[in-house]
Amino acid sequence: MKFLCTAAQLPDNHSRSFDIDGNKLLAVRRADQVYIYRNRCPHRGVPLEWHPDQFLDASASLIQCATHGALFLIESGECVAGPCAGQFLAPLDSREDEQGIWVAL
Repeated sequence: MKFLCTAAQLPDNHSRSFDIDGNKLLAVRRADQVYIYRNRCPHRGVPLEWHPDQFLDASASLIQCATHGALFLIESGECVAGPCAGQFLAPLDSREDEQGIWVAL
């Protein structure tokens, strides 16, 4: 497992991007649960964020692709609207402890 960040660096209803050993990732915390995916849209293979660390739509309830507006459920990574509807973001296993958030690459 690779260290991602401390819990305080990923507050609830926020997202962040990470590049660990060349692996581009996105992390979202929602309802005190952390979800980590590869930062790659299944439609075009492009990064998802609008600006650094900004992956969420205006309501902070969905992950949104900046390239074509596809919307993904935070909890499962499933695309629910857009050109890749029915496809999924690639999830990564993670855990959180007193030191922070860890991800399996």
